[in-house]
Amino acid sequence: MQQLAIFGGTFDPIHWGHLLIAERALHQVSLEKVIWVPSLNPPHKQAALFEHRVGMLQLAIEDNPAFTVSLVEANRSGTSYAINTLMDLSASYPNTHWYWIIGLDTFQTLPRWYRGHELAQMCDWLIAPRLLGGETITQSKLICKQVEQQLIEQSHTIGWQLLDIPLVGVSSSLIRKFCRERQLIRYLVPESVRSYITNNNLYSNKSE
Repeated sequence: MQQLAIFGGTFDPIHWGHLLIAERALHQVSLEKVIWVPSLNPPHKQAALFEHRVGMLQLAIEDNPAFTVSLVEANRSGTSYAINTLMDLSASYPNTHWYWIIGLDTFQTLPRWYRGHELAQMCDWLIAPRLLGGETITQSKLICKQVEQQLIEQSHTIGWQLLDIPLVGVSSSLIRKFCRERQLIRYLVPESVRSYITNNNLYSNKSE
């Protein structure tokens, strides 16, 4: 049985932090592939056009054969839910043990997701600590255990582990802020992504 991971997100834009998380997941649990799933219309966010976010994503991962982009969310009408993404990808990749790469802050909300309790048991969860919030690894583990306890209290189980990643204080919101302020973003994103942002004049006047 192959082992694959889903890495969903807005990726607005993708940066070295995202790539580091995916690379660490690849080796920490011996994955065959990480499938990047950009969200079509992220709720509560005004994001760059889907085509731009996909373009930057494809440029950023093109030299890694273990990374691939799925446009599964673009082919779905109506509200996109995580459980639908997993079910659609499962149809394309049968006989797979699934993992889901997720940030700690988003993982905290899992019990409130649409069919979140069901989804929790359909894959194992690889959690990137929320380092920008200043939490220690011990505090991150405690937060994960609290989520696990919420699910156990409702007779659901979940498999999870924290990703062992270096502390990288970079975020997409910081990069967008730097672009608006015309500050340099070299070394925050791959050079191909930096060029794409410049050539397409992305984020220059965008509000959060």
